[in-house]
Amino acid sequence: MSNPIILIDDDSDYLELLSGKLRDLGYTDLHLMDDPMAAAAAFEKGEPFDLALIDMTMPEMDGMALLDHIKNTSPGTECIMVTAINEARTAVDCLRRGAYDYLVKPVARDVLALTLPRALERKRLLDILDLEKGQAHPELVNPVPFEPIITQSPAMRRILKEAELHAASSVPILITGESGTGKELLARAIHNASGRAQFPFTPINMASISANLFEAEFFGHTRGAFTGAAASRTGFLEHTHQGTLFLDEIGDLPLELQGKLLRVLQEGEFSRVGSSERTRVDLRFIAATNEDLDRMMARKAFRKDLYYRIRGGWLHLPPLRERPDDIPLLADAFLAKYEEMPTGKRRLTAAALERLMAYAWPGNVRELKSIIQSAVNLAQNKPIDLVHLPEHLRMLPKRPRIPGADGAGRHVRPLAEVEKEHILNVYQMLDQNKSQAARALGIGLNTLRRKLSSYGIE
Repeated sequence: MSNPIILIDDDSDYLELLSGKLRDLGYTDLHLMDDPMAAAAAFEKGEPFDLALIDMTMPEMDGMALLDHIKNTSPGTECIMVTAINEARTAVDCLRRGAYDYLVKPVARDVLALTLPRALERKRLLDILDLEKGQAHPELVNPVPFEPIITQSPAMRRILKEAELHAASSVPILITGESGTGKELLARAIHNASGRAQFPFTPINMASISANLFEAEFFGHTRGAFTGAAASRTGFLEHTHQGTLFLDEIGDLPLELQGKLLRVLQEGEFSRVGSSERTRVDLRFIAATNEDLDRMMARKAFRKDLYYRIRGGWLHLPPLRERPDDIPLLADAFLAKYEEMPTGKRRLTAAALERLMAYAWPGNVRELKSIIQSAVNLAQNKPIDLVHLPEHLRMLPKRPRIPGADGAGRHVRPLAEVEKEHILNVYQMLDQNKSQAARALGIGLNTLRRKLSSYGIE
């Protein structure tokens, strides 16, 4: 696990013993310090630590004083106090000062295995809450996995930061958004930013899974389980052990198969077809859909228990029309990929770019990519102009106008802009009460939350 953890104890032998237990549990980013003053200085310099294990009795600065210092300089760091003396009064005092827990030496490995994940999960949830409340543009700690996602949209940057925070845990994630917004790309980024990056990422289109083959595809089968099955076969679950299983278009999964999937999510184990032996797997599940699952649950087309199981974390990708500033960036990126013009040479005329910016992009990023690729083929290493764009873009008026009473005319506003204004007006009129606003608008509560989130309102 990549969470940075600092261990502070004046006994260097105990530090080595404790760090060995943590490494056995999979924690690799460990920082050992036998000088509490040096540890305090590290926090003052702004060194980031998700978790601190602090000995209570140390010279120059005791554990309680160091706890106060850490909470003042790095309030996001979760602190666990470690002591050789079990005193209830001291434990209560530590908790009141902001410590997450109080452990007594020698700390058993199973106690660490239980306590540390809970402390890190608390930190992750608090970081997400801080992200929702904050107004500043959040920076990624590890931007490399997210580099394939090209954006300068503030709303998208907040989504990427939240995705990075989710990546540190193993909670299931639900990614929603229109077709072509990049849900699989985001799922891959989360996998690559997690501690499971070295293990498989297995994408599955749930719409393509038939009822007859579901168990064989997911669970695998033994030799002779089917007529003509001469050899056993490993299913998706076993193949992806310790990795990430991406369930794309989960809203298209037939109702009769949703219960079978739910059982695996709940129990974490399965049996191959033709065998009664149970196999346990360690997986991270990420699901995605362009369907409105609220409406599907209302008409009983999607199981509520499955919905709440896959929605451990929820990320909604806004459509491209709601982040138009990303269109030139994406177009340049696709041009760099498909064309052979020298770097720095103008590759897209102003007229062509204007049409791209005026289009509503129902197919989102996927459609933009396809149009750029086609235009590159037609342009034959010349700058892309209107003539190289599809007819429906060439025929698109620059700015639709409706004649006014004065004859001057006025611009036609995009539907998404009108919808946004109406939703925000109703939301403010009802004192920012989401439940009342959703009822007044005639939409589901989660749908309203997605809309507000895409507008930068949490």
